[in-house]
Amino acid sequence: MQHEPTEAAGPGPFEVDRGAYEDASTPWADATWRAAACGWIEDRLADRGLRTAAVKRVRLRPWSVLIRVSVGGGGTVWFKANPPAGAFEAPLGAALARWVPVHVLEPIAVDAERGWSLLPHGGEPFRDLLDRGAAGPGAWEELLRQYAAVQRDLTPYARDMELLGVPGARTAALPGVFDRLLAENPALPSAERGKLAALRPRLVEWCAELAAVGIADSLDHADLHDRQVFRTRHGRFVFFDWGDASVSHPFCSLPVPVGRACDRYGPQMLPRLRDAYLEPWTGAGRTAVELRRAARLAWRLAALGRACSWGRLFPAPSAAPATGVAESTRWLLELLTEPPL
Repeated sequence: MQHEPTEAAGPGPFEVDRGAYEDASTPWADATWRAAACGWIEDRLADRGLRTAAVKRVRLRPWSVLIRVSVGGGGTVWFKANPPAGAFEAPLGAALARWVPVHVLEPIAVDAERGWSLLPHGGEPFRDLLDRGAAGPGAWEELLRQYAAVQRDLTPYARDMELLGVPGARTAALPGVFDRLLAENPALPSAERGKLAALRPRLVEWCAELAAVGIADSLDHADLHDRQVFRTRHGRFVFFDWGDASVSHPFCSLPVPVGRACDRYGPQMLPRLRDAYLEPWTGAGRTAVELRRAARLAWRLAALGRACSWGRLFPAPSAAPATGVAESTRWLLELLTEPPL
């Protein structure tokens, strides 16, 4: 940790974690912004009869400013600021708390215009449970069942989410998303650009085949790993951190959690995890073969959503932040790789 200056920023000191992003551009460097954010936190806590303690821990990344705030009398709350392109997470979080309240964190307060959220402490992250042996492979299967059920319940709200600013990447529109990513990427070598351009006709076919299965577009978390989930004592999973999300084919959420679980337990877990996720989508005349084929198609197309999410960083002095361009390029090239399913 390193200590940052606290002038005009409310009570301090601050312990600041920049991780591997020492040169990341964030609004934290602006004393006026810091003062406004800290003042907003204190005002929203005061609305609840609470006050902040003296020490705040700040985590700075190109995609968020996260402040852990100790509350007087005990307890913790979390402030999150998103970049302008990800500001939708604040109003989305409030809406999700109305639509699927059992499986998401209910914000204490949000400022939709500024992309600010104040969130309660959700408990021990799922990864910590895994690391200390308090959960195993079966917990991943239940996580995927519950998450798929949440996506299914959110299907009627797809348009409402887009009106809140959640990026639209609907199945039928993914060829256009691909075209835009290819055109706007300055880092693709010519050989790889040519390979991706040659892939487009197949990509159009994949999207058409996926749409024909009849699973409606819903909320794709896009980065659902074991640090983005809590598990309650009763076995219920609580999902959070929607800054990478889009309205797209729900199966596009599958690669990240399945990949993390397979990293931990081995690739033999993949069929079990896939089928656990697909359970809530059975019925309506769909066969297991059709659903598994749809999962394979969406696994590959999910790279588009991941590539898009790396365009939602805080504005940097250069027009295109190097981190975002490099990661977006990496995900675009994933389209050339056969899925492991």
